[in-house]
Amino acid sequence: MKKEQKLTGILFSIPSLVILITFYIFPLMKTILYSLSFTDAKGQIVEFAGIENFYELFTDSTFHESILVTLKFSFITVLFSMIISLFLAIICNEKLKGIKLFRIIFSSSMGVSVSASSSIVLFLFHPIVGLINDILNLFGILPINWFTSSTYAIWAISFATIWMNIGFGFLVLTAGLQNISQEIDESCEVDGVDYFTKLFKITIPLLSPSLFYLLITTTLKAFQSFGQVDMLTGGGPANSTNFIVYSIYKTAFSNYRFDYASAQGLFLLLLITVIMVIKFKLERKVHYQ
Repeated sequence: MKKEQKLTGILFSIPSLVILITFYIFPLMKTILYSLSFTDAKGQIVEFAGIENFYELFTDSTFHESILVTLKFSFITVLFSMIISLFLAIICNEKLKGIKLFRIIFSSSMGVSVSASSSIVLFLFHPIVGLINDILNLFGILPINWFTSSTYAIWAISFATIWMNIGFGFLVLTAGLQNISQEIDESCEVDGVDYFTKLFKITIPLLSPSLFYLLITTTLKAFQSFGQVDMLTGGGPANSTNFIVYSIYKTAFSNYRFDYASAQGLFLLLLITVIMVIKFKLERKVHYQ
């Protein structure tokens, strides 16, 4: 009977193992192999390179810039995505008339593709007919060339990314708020606890599991951002939006240096792993019910 159960378990795990090996383990092994080799324009291995590609990572100033702008972009998008999502979730958790309509509106960004949202942002931030510059003009601020300015381009892409993240973050935090026991609210009312004390001392600490999950997922999304960069700025101007993922893409498919791109990919994997380890150290402050 035990042998039959083990065989059944193995048979059910085969599809997952095939997917894991095909799309995760095999590409990772091939990336490691490429990073230790020199390749030609067709991606064929020419000779063994050792750590030459990794040495180039530490001497490539352009790649160093891409690391810094990636970290800056991730910080901006994660911070504002979580703050806005939390604010909207708290508002929609109140028992108000017509609140279901606003829940649908706030979560609707999940149904917008990267290309569609990037096209909308491209129109909003247009230097001549864009709505953003029209609003700034009301306050006497001159029009800004968002996508051709090395200072402002990252903010335009961050706006698009934050907008795409809000829907998912709103749903996660709304679900977390609704899982908080109503008895806690009733106890606070009986004890005369004011709204903001309850919010910051009770509600948000109890929401910390959802916030922690959102922190991890939003960080991973930020480091993997590609579509909005490709459509809005193409990594420019002056590499100000040349994030690591886009740098890997250009190195591999524009410069045909699959070996160096593989080394960059492994560095990105290491960087994300280090950041995730640091963040999981913060899990001790998460209050699980």
